[in-house]
Amino acid sequence: MKKLTLIISCLFIVANSCTSTSEEDLIDATPIIENITYVNDVKPIIDNNCISCHNNPPVNGAPMPLLTYEDVKNAVENRGLISRISSEDTGFLMPFGGPRLPQNLIDIVIQWETDGLLEE
Repeated sequence: MKKLTLIISCLFIVANSCTSTSEEDLIDATPIIENITYVNDVKPIIDNNCISCHNNPPVNGAPMPLLTYEDVKNAVENRGLISRISSEDTGFLMPFGGPRLPQNLIDIVIQWETDGLLEE
C-alpha cells in the first residue's frame, strides 16, 4: 500500500510540475523569412564572398562574373552554382581557396532557388 501511495504522489507531483504561464511560451517566436530574394538575401552573400573573383572581368580562373541578378540567376540555373558552393571537395571550395561558405549562407541560396529566384 505504501508503494501505491508513493507512486500516486510522484505522479501527482510530475503532473503538476509541467506548467506554462501562457500558450505563447510554447511557440517559437523566431521570425521566418517568407521569400528569399536576390536583392535582400542573396546579393549580400555574393558581394561579400564571390565578387573578388567573379568580377568583370573574372579573375583567378572564375568562369563568369556574378555582378547582377541575371548573372547569379543564370549561374544557379545553368552553371551549377549551388553544387559548387555546396561542394566539400577541397580542390573546389568556394570561395576560391576556402574555407567553404557557412551552411546557413548556402541554405539561403538553395531556398532562393526553391522560392523561384525572385529578384525583389
